Amino acid sequence: MNSFIIRGGNRLTGDVTISGSKNASLGIISAAMLLDGPCRLENLPDIADLNTMFEICKALGAQVRREADGVLLLDPRTITTCEATHDIVRSIRGSYYLLGALLGRMNKASIYMPGGCNFGNRSIDQHMKGFEALGATVTIEYGKINVTAQKLRGEHIFLDVVSVGATINIMIAAAKAEGTTVIENAAKEPHIVDVANFLNTMGANIRGAGTDVIRITGTPILKGNATYSIIPDQIEAGTYMLAGVMTKGDIKVRNIIPRHMEPLTAKLEEMGVSVEVGDDWIRVWLKEGQKLQPANFKTMPYPGFPTDLQPQTTVLLCTAEGSSKMLENVWDNRFQYIDDLKTMGADIMLAGHVAIVTGGGQLTGAKVTARDLRAGAAMVLAGLAAAGETEVTDISKIERGYENFVYKMRKLGADISRVEN
Repeated sequence: MNSFIIRGGNRLTGDVTISGSKNASLGIISAAMLLDGPCRLENLPDIADLNTMFEICKALGAQVRREADGVLLLDPRTITTCEATHDIVRSIRGSYYLLGALLGRMNKASIYMPGGCNFGNRSIDQHMKGFEALGATVTIEYGKINVTAQKLRGEHIFLDVVSVGATINIMIAAAKAEGTTVIENAAKEPHIVDVANFLNTMGANIRGAGTDVIRITGTPILKGNATYSIIPDQIEAGTYMLAGVMTKGDIKVRNIIPRHMEPLTAKLEEMGVSVEVGDDWIRVWLKEGQKLQPANFKTMPYPGFPTDLQPQTTVLLCTAEGSSKMLENVWDNRFQYIDDLKTMGADIMLAGHVAIVTGGGQLTGAKVTARDLRAGAAMVLAGLAAAGETEVTDISKIERGYENFVYKMRKLGADISRVEN
């Protein structure tokens, strides 16, 4: 396993340009498999999860070609199979969006159960409910999900729980279904809006994305033949903002949509952080002599505080003076990294889904593990704030979702290196 070596104590300063959204990219690449013509995607991040998705799409028969940095040409007209049943499908969660795309394209799909980070039960029952409402039969056999339909027809679907994955998957499948589909209790995350905007650019008729009611009027032909640019990654932006604050630095994140960052910026201001907002950038810093105040957080679906920033923010709370609480309200098992933080000297007590953090002490360097994508990033942030040297192992999990991570951190002044073991 390769590692990051971090020597803490440096104050991070300067500008960092944020890459395209990982989550939006995975949904949009899958949605592109539904098209009846080629498309050109821009602002795609160069990360492991997307490279895996490209290989899956190629195995289906699609033409996938990189044109330049961040630019990809996709042509799904050469797809020859509705089966994604090779091992790499298991390695990323976003592969399950191909269910909706292949079902909409070929009226059937078969893929392995997807993988990704392991931090709790990630049921696909709402996906299945949606597909069945559209007229499909769903079975799971030998770790494979099979969906088939004579014809997809629009239907009124109420999601029992707010599910980002189910909202996107049903929306993709319904884009070509006969009639109108209504998804109630839909998730509202920015990357759902981005997938809907992409499909609309390609000829679909989707209204209400970003609200809890989405209406999709089926369009039999999605011509494609257009260019679409992916939105910036709000989680990458938040990670660098938090890194700047916990090192008492001065960071400006560029190429972002500030509105997407409001759940984080509001809490940072509550903690005493200075925040300046521009058209496509945000600057965060602590004034000289300013102490970081404790705060209580609760993760929730958008526009609440994002669960994907929970581990990084918990590290920030370790640097605040006093007692804070972090309530994980989305996933069952997302505190696996806490023992590693304790190894570094953090004072954290777990009580069910709540982490009680007593901050103000000095973290110290240690050898820790990237338990998942965001927890791994949190360990790097802890190393930046710690005294001494920190080694973060199993960094392939971090590289699944952060483009040019070492380069960007070094540009801000971090002492970090990648070591191949």
